[in-house]
Amino acid sequence: MGAAAMTTDLTLPMPARLLIPHRPPMQLVERLLSYADQAGEVEALFPADSLLAAADGTLDGVALVELLAQGYAVIKGYDDLLQGKEISKGYLVGLRKLRLTGTARTGERLLVRIRTVGSFEGFAVAEGEVERDGAVVASGTLKLWIVGDAAGEAA
Repeated sequence: MGAAAMTTDLTLPMPARLLIPHRPPMQLVERLLSYADQAGEVEALFPADSLLAAADGTLDGVALVELLAQGYAVIKGYDDLLQGKEISKGYLVGLRKLRLTGTARTGERLLVRIRTVGSFEGFAVAEGEVERDGAVVASGTLKLWIVGDAAGEAA
C-alpha cells in the first residue's frame, strides 16, 4: 500500500474519503481545505438524514465532538501521505475542555479547524473548533491513540 501514497495527488482541497476510513453515514467530513504544520481546516456538511441529527435537523453535541475527531484524522492522514507513509489508524481516547457554545443543523456547512499540539509514545493531543458562519459552536482538546506510532518500524 505504500505505492498508493506515492501516486496520490496531494493537491488541496482534497476529498476526506481519501484520508480516513469512515464512510457514509459515519463519514461526517467532506474535504480537507488547507494544511500546514500538522494543522488544517476541514469542511463538513451533514445530510438531512444524518443519524446524529434530531427530527428538527439539530445536530447532537456528540456529532460536533465526532467532527473534531474526524478533522484530526483527516489532517493526520494527509500528513502521513506527505511523508510517504501509509495512513495511520487512530482512536479517540480522551476529551478535555469541551465547550458546546452553539448549535448546528443539517444542511449547514461547518468548518473544523484542528491543530496537533503534542505527540508522545503513540498518543497525540489536538485542539480544535467547529465553526458555523464564522461563529464557534464547539471546541475542545482531543487525546488520540495512534496505532503503531509507539512500536516503531521494527514491529
